[in-house]
Formats: sequence, C-alpha cells, structure tokens
Amino acid sequence: MIDARVADLLSRMTLTEKVGQLNQRLCGWRAWRRTGKGFAATEELLAEARRFGGIGAVYGLQRADAWSGQGWETGVRADEAAELTATIQQTIVAESRLGIPALFVEEVPHGHQALDGTVLPVALAVASTWDPDLYEEACRAVAAEVQARGVHVALVSTLDVLRDPRWGRAEETFGEDPWLASAFTTAAVRGMQHNGKVAAVLKHAAGQGATVGGRNWAATELGWRELAEIHLPPVRAAVEAGAAGLMAAYSEVEGLPVAANRRLLTEIIRHQMGFPGLVMADGTALDRLLRMTGDPVAAAALALRSGVDLSLWDEVYPHLGEAIERGLASEEDLDQAVARVLSLKFRLGLFDSPRASLGTENLRRESAALSGRIAASAITLLHDREGILPLRAHRIAVLGPHADTLEHALGDYTAPQPADLGPTIAQALNAMSTVPGSDIATADGSGIPEAVALARAADVAVVCLGGSSARDSTTTFDTNGAARSGSNTSQMTAGEGVDLARLELGRGQRALLSQVAATGTPVVAVVVQGRPHVLGEVLDLAGACLSTFYPGPALGETVADVLLGRREPTGRLPVSLPREAASLPVHYNHRDHDWAGYLDAPPGPLLPFGAGLGTGELILSAPRLSHDHVRLADLRAGRTITCDVSVRNDGSTASSTVVQLYLRRITASIWPRTRELRGFRRVTVPAGGATTVVFPIGAAELADAEQHLEAGAVELQTGVSSADLTSVRLHIQSD
Repeated sequence: MIDARVADLLSRMTLTEKVGQLNQRLCGWRAWRRTGKGFAATEELLAEARRFGGIGAVYGLQRADAWSGQGWETGVRADEAAELTATIQQTIVAESRLGIPALFVEEVPHGHQALDGTVLPVALAVASTWDPDLYEEACRAVAAEVQARGVHVALVSTLDVLRDPRWGRAEETFGEDPWLASAFTTAAVRGMQHNGKVAAVLKHAAGQGATVGGRNWAATELGWRELAEIHLPPVRAAVEAGAAGLMAAYSEVEGLPVAANRRLLTEIIRHQMGFPGLVMADGTALDRLLRMTGDPVAAAALALRSGVDLSLWDEVYPHLGEAIERGLASEEDLDQAVARVLSLKFRLGLFDSPRASLGTENLRRESAALSGRIAASAITLLHDREGILPLRAHRIAVLGPHADTLEHALGDYTAPQPADLGPTIAQALNAMSTVPGSDIATADGSGIPEAVALARAADVAVVCLGGSSARDSTTTFDTNGAARSGSNTSQMTAGEGVDLARLELGRGQRALLSQVAATGTPVVAVVVQGRPHVLGEVLDLAGACLSTFYPGPALGETVADVLLGRREPTGRLPVSLPREAASLPVHYNHRDHDWAGYLDAPPGPLLPFGAGLGTGELILSAPRLSHDHVRLADLRAGRTITCDVSVRNDGSTASSTVVQLYLRRITASIWPRTRELRGFRRVTVPAGGATTVVFPIGAAELADAEQHLEAGAVELQTGVSSADLTSVRLHIQSD
C-alpha cells in the first residue's frame, strides 16, 4: 500500500519538488517566531518552502542549548510544542503543491534536547549497566515524550564504538566492544520505534569512534576488515532491529568520506545487510566534499550516487537538480532517495489526520524514574581497599567540583535544566560541610585550603572529581555545532569538539585530592566523567573509589545510596581504563600478539573492560559445555549447544555481578583477536546461595563479524571481566 502511494506521488512531482524532499537545510529554531497569539513561520522558512515547493525535513524546532541560543526565556516548553509543530507543518503543507508534510527531526542522544525534556544518562553510563532491557524501557518512555511533542524522527547515538578515549564524543558511545554496543543498539531501536510513531535515525555509520589520535573530525585509518569486525556489528544490529534510518559518519574509510563512500553505504549496508531505510548526512558533511570535487553540483551528485538520501544544513544538496540535468547523477538515483523519504512519512502517518497531542507531564515522570534507575545501575565500584563503604561516619565533608552541583553531570547535547533538578551529592549525603576546592578544567585550586580544613574536621571526606561537557554562553562553536576546544572559559573537558590529549583530571583537582588525602582523613573518591580518564593517582590516594559516567539528574541520590549502603554498586566498565595516555590503545579485543610492554610502562590497562565490584565476592565455577564438538553443518542448520557456569555466594549478604562470556579463536584463517565478548548475564545471588548461568552457543556466537563460520578450535571463556577468565575448549568440525 505504501509503495503504491509513494509511486503515485513521485509520478506527479517535478524535479525541483523532488530535490526539496532531500533537503534539511534549516536550523529549526530559525523557522519560527512568537506572536501575540502563539507561533508563526519565519520568512526564512517560507522562502525555503517556496524555493522547493515544500521541505523534506526540519531539524531542531525544539532544540535548546547554547548553540541554538534557545533557553527558558525564548525556547519551546513541553506544553507549547504540539502547537508549534502543528503551525509549522500547516505552513509547509500550504506551500507544497502536492500537500507533502515535513519530517520534524530532533536530537535525542540521551533524552530529548529540549526544554522540559527528560535527561537520560549518557550512552557510556547506559552501557555500564549491562542491562539492555532497562535501556529499551527508557527509550520507550522517551519516545512517548517526543511523540507527544510532535516529533517524527529521533537522532540517537548508538553506533560509534570507542577505540580512543581521547575523543571528546566518548560519552556518546556504548564503549569499546561491538557485541555490547550491538545489544544496546537493538534496545534503542526497539524502544524508540515500539509503536511505529517515532523513527530512530542512529548515529554514526561507521567508524567514527576510531579517529586518529581521538581527534574530532579527523581521519580514520581503517581497513575493511577492522571496519567489519569492530564498527559494523552495531550497524548490522540496527538493520536487523528495523531502524528507520542511519546517519553517515564524518569519518573516512581508506581515504574516502562516508558520505561519498558507495561501497560502505550502498554495497555493504544497503545491499549486503539489506537496509531499506533512510541515510542522513551529518551536519555540513556534504559541504566537506567540495574539497574533493571543487564544485557543489559534482559534490551533490557524488553524495547521491553514494547513497545519501537526506542532507543536513549543507549548501550542496540544493544543487541536485542541476546535477541531474548535467547527467552527473541519474533521476533513478534521485527517485530512490525521494521514495525512501516519502515512505518514512507515509509509515509515520504524516499524510493522515493530525495526531491528538497528549499531555507530557505524566510521561516525563515515567521517563525521569527510568533515568534514575539507569543512573543507579551504572555506578561502578573500582575499589574499596580500606573497607570504608558503606559510610558510617556522622561528619562527612563533601568536596570537589562535582560535590554540590548537577550542571557538570548531564553530558553534551543537553538542554537548559530547571534549578530544582534534584539533590546534589552534598545535599543527598546531608554533608556536614562542602566546598568545590578547585575547578574542573584548570590548575585553579584557590579553594583547596578551605577544603583541607573541612577534611581535617570530618570523619570521612568524599571528594567528587571528574570532567564536564557542559556548554554555556562563553562556548564558541564550529559550523556544525561542535564546541571549539580552548575557545571558552567554561569547564568543558569533553563533548563534541573537546578532545583531551593526556586524559588526566585537571591539575587543580589532582592537587585537591592529594592535599585532602594528606590530612589522614579517610577519603572516598567519586569520579563523574564523560570518558575513561587516567585514574591511577586517584586510586592510589583514595581508600575507596566510585566511577559514574555522566548519570544525569539522579547523580546525588544514586551516589548517596551506594555510599550509605542502601544500594549495591552494580555497574561494570564498558571500557578499559588506561594507565596513561601514552600507552593507548588499551582496548581488550586487539589482535592476539604477545607483547611485554614498553620499556617504561607495562602492557594493558589499569582496569580491564567489564571490571567492577559488588558488595561481596562471588565464586564462579569453570565453564562447562554440553558438547565439546559441533559440526559446521549443524551450526548452519541452527543447532546450539550450551555453556554454563555456576555462581556461588558464601557471604552474608546478597550480591550481584555480570557474568561474561568470551570467545577466543585458537585457530583461524584471519589472525584472531585476543578475545571477543559473546554474551553476558546479570545475576543476583542470595547470601549462602548459588545460581547457574547458561549461555547458548550457536552460529551467532561462533561466526566472525561477516557471519562466516570455519572449522577449528576455540575457547569459551567465562568470568567477571575480560581479564578474569577460565576457559573450556570447543572443536568445530568441518563438513
């Protein structure tokens, strides 16, 4: 039915109207203005609609942040959003000869980036839960919110796999492992698209998490094998889950930008993976192709032929009509792209009767509760060497730049938040005293003497350290909205455009911790971060240390619950923590070569992927296979065997862990990786009890990234981190 409607509409469209459907040039906050009676379209929007006889999509009508300039005084509140979107849609449809509506596209990387929008923990925190089902539930709730506000397309960060933590956008990833990222990508798609009313466009396909030196917008030196094994599994998971769209990455594969890479976008993703959906360019990415073509018409043709359907803010795609007329691209290519845009509009019901607006207050309460559950599940205990936890002291000094604020715990792509967002760590702990002591980004430690005095008078000092991706009015931006490093006086040490060479906490913070520890008062460090930092000094100086990647508004409550023993720390690291930046890369799943380390530094990370402690020490048995041989033909036919491991708790309290399953290829036609995550289960074991975890082992677990199976020997390894494993061997027999 939809195909017939699309074909009919296409047959009646002019070349100009078709080009208009592939353009998303407007920043939405410039498309509307307030009137005495509500909202009206701006002349900029009207000119764009009249230029092309309609508009394909409008980005960010409701976006609020320092870049858009929209805040509480000027921006769109939740109770106004449906009115705004209806007004703008009516304007666009009226300017379209065929009455074609526009897609309204919004940033939803960790909740809707709009006033009154729920803030979820960032992706790196989500991954720390190792709980895709919880994330799917949260995505369902956020989807209901954005649907009620008239949003059609949610841009969600799921596809980047982090290979260099110096990259400022580390927080937008699910960590360093493709299997873990794939599980959460699937959850995002299922949650956001659960009722078919909101389309998820996932960012970014593919390879952007491996830029050289962790530099934003930099090249990626990726071969096709590395791309297939590490960066394409989440894309494949997105396709299999039914994602409506993918956003093409800024990165390059063998020197060719993704937006101009037909092999990746069309031959691999569209043809081999069978992706039928929409490919959107990233902001101004198509303008960068001018460096290759020197001509916007040729650049437009190159992107279209490569597989880009919808632009974003660029000046290149308006030239598509001329590209067709000059024969640089075919009208068939154009029609296929337009058909994908129109198909999505029909599937979302944009041509049908307008949807009734739902109130968002109850929806936001549900989303906020789920945000808090994720934040609580993500807190990771790195060590409690001195047995400080749970805190029993009466006089608690809460110190550090994260002690009495939530501003720096929200992550990048966050709208302005209300003053009563939630309790800070100091407030939640009913702290005897609190003071920042230092700022986040610099060597400023002017408040350290006061902090030291407070620590001396306390029974325990909770020192709250970390980074910040908080943009403010002093931040300056690139053309695509990325922050410019070093161009402002804010406290940003992470976020898009803010890369960090040494991965160290600011000098002021390090001095604060050192001098507080020197008082002899027991110290608990709480590290609130958007990327893996170098934390060796922190772990050495603190008697106990918690890590939480930007958890959002629930920071204070969730940290206090763990510190006071009201909740077990259940998070596990989705990334390896480096000893120092000079030793990068340290991701666990590298090619399997023996290496003794540098002359001046040992090999491996400070803490491994998957690590984290609970309230007690659980004892895992060696893994057991139901069969130690399996035939290739049987695997291809769908046969599975099982690998099970027993988990025993000899302690006096219930304790939880994440049991992890890894595959190690003993023989392989391609040089294997050290190990590859192939499954995980979160379990809680009662005091004095035991449980058994059973993992299915089939083609999906044994195949390589290109879904090929081969005969040979493998090991199945189980444990509670990538460095704490026991093994059992399986033989895969040839046909």
